[in-house]
Amino acid sequence: QGQLVDTGGGLVQAGGSLRLSCAASGRIYSSAVMAWFRQAPGKEREFVAAVRWGVGRTLYADSVKGRFTISKASADTVNLHMNSLKPEDTAVYYCARGVDLSSVAHDYRTWGQGTQVTVSS
Repeated sequence: QGQLVDTGGGLVQAGGSLRLSCAASGRIYSSAVMAWFRQAPGKEREFVAAVRWGVGRTLYADSVKGRFTISKASADTVNLHMNSLKPEDTAVYYCARGVDLSSVAHDYRTWGQGTQVTVSS
């Protein structure tokens, strides 16, 4: 399947908001699952959120519930809306595509290049 391109990262103050976008090079099929993971320096890659494309069922990490929202922006783009950002949200954020609504990184086969999010205190 096609590539994924992550955009939208940046520097924001604590309490602020950012929107990340992930554009697929081709149509995202209804059976696909699109997800966001993040990786902070010295830490393992961590699940953030996922959505099953066709039915819109979502899954969130406890650490972001109520603050982050994953959504379909178009037929080939998924967004991650991040509100009430905290310094501990600082990481490189990666978009990923798989077939299972899973929080496990190994279940996803296609990855974006990552976009840096830095939250200052």
